[in-house]
Amino acid sequence: IFLKTYLSKGMNRVFGKAKAKKPTVAPPSLTDASASAGKRVDDLDSKIAKLDSELRVYKDKMKTCKGSAKQLYQKRAMDVLKRKRMYEKQREQVMGQQFNIDQASFGIESAKDTVTTVAAMKSANTQLKSTITEIGDIDDIYDITDDMADLMEDMDEVNNVLASNYATPDDIDEADLEAELDLLEDEFETEADADATPSYLQDDALPAQPTSAPGVELDIPQAPSGLGEDGLPMRVR
Repeated sequence: IFLKTYLSKGMNRVFGKAKAKKPTVAPPSLTDASASAGKRVDDLDSKIAKLDSELRVYKDKMKTCKGSAKQLYQKRAMDVLKRKRMYEKQREQVMGQQFNIDQASFGIESAKDTVTTVAAMKSANTQLKSTITEIGDIDDIYDITDDMADLMEDMDEVNNVLASNYATPDDIDEADLEAELDLLEDEFETEADADATPSYLQDDALPAQPTSAPGVELDIPQAPSGLGEDGLPMRVR
């Protein structure tokens, strides 16, 4: 053990001792950098707002003061205005940095989306090729469609044959059928006229039904009620 320790120290003197590796720290992300820049902008805005408040105070005092007092407030206002200009310049710089960071972040996100899109398109291309291979040659597809068209035509012909009427003769003339149809229409009209009610039996030709007793509305003479001076029956009106 002593010899090993001695040799190790001797080797360190000759070749030097290996430096210990520093722990690797992950670099800050663009999101963190943008957030940090945003905080700096907010701090600068707060400082600028405070300086604006001081400037308003000094302006109000300069209006009411004269002489050396006014010059003193004017000098302080100039110092405040210089610091405000400095903060405004710093804010513009930080905002420019934040804009560049956001642009870089947007570019990285766009590149990632492009990689994802390309990978998806490659996968879809492979799947489509495999599916087309399973479908077969395009000439076979044409042959299948032609066969289907022939089969459908044959089925239409079969249906027409099955739907034909065997009881109807083929030598019937359509003109004869139309003439016979006209005769049937004349016969139907004649039968309809024969079955109709005579005019004297229709409701419009009959008198109205009496609604009062006979002799009330008519001027009918009454029977004799006695004898006159000449001995004849006398009628009383």
